[in-house]
Amino acid sequence: MVRATLREVAELAGVSLKTVTNVMHQRSNVRESTRARVQAAIDELGYHPNLSARNLALGRAGTIALVVPQLDMPYFASLAMHVLDVADSRGWFVLIVQTRGEAAAERRILEGAFPQRLDGVIFDPLHVTAEEIRDRADSTPLVLIGEGPHRGVADHVGIDNHAASKAAVAHLAETGRTRLGMIGASLEAAPNDRGEGFLDGVASRGLATSPGWMRGVSANTGEQGAAAMAALLDGLDGGEAPDGLFCATDWLALGAIRELTTRGIRVPDDVAVVGFDDIPYGRVSTPTLTTVASARDEIARAAVDSLERAQRERGEPQEIQAGFQLVIRESTA
Repeated sequence: MVRATLREVAELAGVSLKTVTNVMHQRSNVRESTRARVQAAIDELGYHPNLSARNLALGRAGTIALVVPQLDMPYFASLAMHVLDVADSRGWFVLIVQTRGEAAAERRILEGAFPQRLDGVIFDPLHVTAEEIRDRADSTPLVLIGEGPHRGVADHVGIDNHAASKAAVAHLAETGRTRLGMIGASLEAAPNDRGEGFLDGVASRGLATSPGWMRGVSANTGEQGAAAMAALLDGLDGGEAPDGLFCATDWLALGAIRELTTRGIRVPDDVAVVGFDDIPYGRVSTPTLTTVASARDEIARAAVDSLERAQRERGEPQEIQAGFQLVIRESTA
């Protein structure tokens, strides 16, 4: 079967070759009626762009990388799906890499240790510092995602974790909870954005918390959530327990709920629980999980947009914010 050409598409649509190119690149300077006519010609001829030739003409490698800590985490699997969709619409293939949250693996990413040339890297680091990112030798365009304190050294896409955590606290307060604990941040260690948002939310609402009600974790797992919940309860020593709990991720929240349930503590009757990330398991757990849902589609689109801008020019690092919403379910209802 003979592959249709761009020129044949232009002839069938009755437009110039440049107009077809503008439509293919999704540029805005094309009338909708013309765009529809070109798309109809593309569909009729079954035209598929030669991505290798297109990338060669654009001076691109045709591949970007998405680097995340763990692919078996539902959040990252969902994010990868959105990045693949957006990248495909821009003519990019995606190389997906996991670091397993290891500092040495993250540093290899900064060194450009990839098996091929890339047009850009979308990177969610856990350990490397802002200075290491700023001073990296590799010149491949880089956009950061995630919660790490890496502002100002590269484009960063994320949600306002501080505001999202305060929204979770506000919801717990509105359900009548007055004594709040948190799993995923502690007062002994420097709180992250979610931890600081929790503390600011508690203070602004005049609620109570204490160091014993805030428990850090070493990993984002259900087991760690259960262990932190157990440590919190065991540390009460007959004292008053929190009646509301905010967890830095849904995995931690699901582990915490399991520990509460095994001890005969009812959710939400005795303790209301809010998670973070809106992973699929929270929609079918018992009870279903109230959570903060980040706009992963917006994060993916903004990250790919950042790499596209970098193909044209290198500007000052930008802080790009995606949206979030509080999804109320049975664990606080």
